[in-house]
Amino acid sequence: MAWEDRTTFDEIYKKLGLTEAEVIKVMRSSLKAKSFRMWRKRVSGRVTKHAGKFQESRKAMKRVSGLRLLNQEERD
Repeated sequence: MAWEDRTTFDEIYKKLGLTEAEVIKVMRSSLKAKSFRMWRKRVSGRVTKHAGKFQESRKAMKRVSGLRLLNQEERD
């Protein structure tokens, strides 16, 4: 679950009871050093790994999409 980009740490906690720090420890022990570094670089700051940030970004995307639709309708 941690390897997949769209699964949040919150979902992992709900299903497995592991905190973000515990998931990082598991990934560090399970992966080769370079693979772990690549994974950490990929998930660090990634909005999809944190439910709160992910919901905020989804709302922002919806607002932008809505504005684009409005602007397009005005042109037509």
